[in-house]
Amino acid sequence: MHMNSAPHLLTEDRPEYERILDDALRHAHERPDLAAVGERLNPVQLRTMAMAATALITATAATEYEHYVKAREELRAATAGADQDAAGLIGADGPGGSGAGLGAVVTVLAPVLAGTAAMIFLLVGYILKMLSSPPSFAGTMVSAGWVFVALTAAAILIAAAGLLIAALRNGSTSLAAEDPGEELPEDVARAREAWRHALLERGILPFLRDALADPGAAPAARTPYPSANRIPKIGYSRPDFSSPDDGPAAAPRPTFTSPDFTSPDFGGPEHEMD
Repeated sequence: MHMNSAPHLLTEDRPEYERILDDALRHAHERPDLAAVGERLNPVQLRTMAMAATALITATAATEYEHYVKAREELRAATAGADQDAAGLIGADGPGGSGAGLGAVVTVLAPVLAGTAAMIFLLVGYILKMLSSPPSFAGTMVSAGWVFVALTAAAILIAAAGLLIAALRNGSTSLAAEDPGEELPEDVARAREAWRHALLERGILPFLRDALADPGAAPAARTPYPSANRIPKIGYSRPDFSSPDDGPAAAPRPTFTSPDFTSPDFGGPEHEMD
């Protein structure tokens, strides 16, 4: 992104542009300069024209937008660096630097191993009890099987609680990333608000006023979908590309006539018939 060129509106910021535009159209009746909304052009027509002129409108707040994007990228880079440092510290804990990984493996495998042990002990214990002379350790195996059943239930509850906590933590993180709101640092929040204000005051509102003041705008009921060539100009115009002049009128082309071929005159006096 260069300082001497207007930054292109990023995809993640397009919904914000649409929200500002919709809010301006929703409260247009509160502004005297937009009182003609619904008479010459309705909100749907104005929104269609503004969406078609997104590049022209956002260029009016290019400086503020560039500052906002730069501040946001710096924040994301700092956050990513802090996350990597935290991941490195967590991975360094425990033998071999795998403390967090070992805990996750134990949490996942504990219910499986305990359930398998419970099934084996209960199955073998009850089979031995069905014999005519059951051995003395048959009851011990059944008791051990029920102990493993309790351990399986406890391991499942612990694993479910861990998954729920992780899901809630990831959900809150993603929501904070999608809608930072007041959680943004002061410099980023200030840059974002400056871009919003400049986009509204120098881009969207002048565009709507020019569209309503356009003498070529027909009544709203007759033109539900305005064409793109009727987009008003907001303080500057696009380059006017025109074909070069054809120059002075060309001289008339010479005309050519075919030669007048006539048959030889065989009727001369020397050929007269006697």
